[in-house]
Amino acid sequence: MSLTTALNNAQAIFNNTGTQSSVVSNNIANANNTNYSRRQAVLTTNMAGAQVVQISRSSEPSLQKAYLGSSSSDSAQQLLLNAYSNLQSATIGGNNNEIAPATYLSAFQDAMQNYAGSPSNATAAQSAINAAQSLVTSLNNATTAVQGARADADKQIASDVTTLNSLLSQFQQANDAVKSATASAGPTSNALADALDQRDSILGQISQIVGVTTVTRGNNDMALYTTSGTTLFETIPRTVTFQPTSTYTADAPGPGNSVYIDGVALTPGQGANTTAQGTLQAALQIRDDVAPTYQKQLDEIARGLVTTFAETNNTNPSSPVMATGLFTYSGATTWTSGTGPSNAAVISGLAGSIKLSSAAVANPNLVRDGGINNTATNTGYTKNTSGDSGYSTQLDAYITAMNTKTSFDGSAGSSTNASLMDYSSSSIGWLEGQRSTATTAAENTSAALSRSSSAYSNATGVNLDEELTLMMDIEQSYKAGTKILNAVNEMLQSVLDIAS
Repeated sequence: MSLTTALNNAQAIFNNTGTQSSVVSNNIANANNTNYSRRQAVLTTNMAGAQVVQISRSSEPSLQKAYLGSSSSDSAQQLLLNAYSNLQSATIGGNNNEIAPATYLSAFQDAMQNYAGSPSNATAAQSAINAAQSLVTSLNNATTAVQGARADADKQIASDVTTLNSLLSQFQQANDAVKSATASAGPTSNALADALDQRDSILGQISQIVGVTTVTRGNNDMALYTTSGTTLFETIPRTVTFQPTSTYTADAPGPGNSVYIDGVALTPGQGANTTAQGTLQAALQIRDDVAPTYQKQLDEIARGLVTTFAETNNTNPSSPVMATGLFTYSGATTWTSGTGPSNAAVISGLAGSIKLSSAAVANPNLVRDGGINNTATNTGYTKNTSGDSGYSTQLDAYITAMNTKTSFDGSAGSSTNASLMDYSSSSIGWLEGQRSTATTAAENTSAALSRSSSAYSNATGVNLDEELTLMMDIEQSYKAGTKILNAVNEMLQSVLDIAS
């Protein structure tokens, strides 16, 4: 080997170790950066010695795809679980269901039984009225909480749409940077690796809002589609639109405004183990399915109270006319059997507008005697026509009716044939069952996300042990270069000494 060749080898070693050291140092500095993919200075050997030919960025498309899918599923499931938990806390309470309508209904039944046992006792009568008022308040409050959940979901949708549009705009800039770096610096440049990291980071954020699939084309250009096939980004970002609704009311239970991606409506998720991908579909599910279904159950409980305590006019036995008794509501009118509240169909918003009859509040004995709807010309609603203070027939009939099976609307997602007491309890069971299923599903999606994230990170992230070991190898290479340089220096000095 000539001295010139030896010097060239030493120079190549110093150049290589410098580049390698820079790459390893950059890896170590980004060891805790989840949006960073490991770089490696790849060497090749030719007649001129070892040379750095490219900066290689770790990439695992299949693992990235699994990670993005897990991220979408988990973000949707966690949002849905949070909604169920909030509804449980706001309408049922803790483990004892202390604020659930079913709990107040049970307390009201106990008060009615006490009143039936002592029909002449004014205190028992007032206690029944107080218990009825607490029951009404619980239904009103539950309705407010459910409509609040719909409004919160609508706000979540609006926020997600704004964020998604912003991320798609950022994705366009990152994608343009990737294409530019690919074209100008080549497919193995450090600038390209940085641009790809930035694009992948934005892609991960998009996946939390909406399920996304990717297609990589020539020049490292990437197109994005939703999991249902709608175009999110192709050369330019597609517009995501949504018109928020500021206030939701129980008497307007229909679905809210749709989210449109490139003109295509986004479908809500389904089931407590939701099919939603990303928070957008989950929020749509909460607003248009979960909350309205629970509201229907509350409305059916309220309808059951209205019909159970309705008064029947005795003046026309062949076609009796019924009117609201102890429990009434805004816009209430008289009806005949099988119509109005007696029909097994949800009256939207009834749980929010149900209230006690002012006449019964002023005179609790009307619950015992009947006649809440009496007028000066029509006293046909009175049951205790003799005015007996010990009369309990009507009170006993109410208690029996509360435990007698009746029909409920199947669209409410609960029993269709049950007593009022059982139906109110089954409503708690429905919500708790949904929350339990959502909890289990959330644990599964969280575990899947953790596994896919770890696998993706292990394949593309930085391992400090590996980097420090590599740094020691680079140090040894540098030492070898210095030894070659020292040897050449000694040889040259010997030549100079001989020449002199």
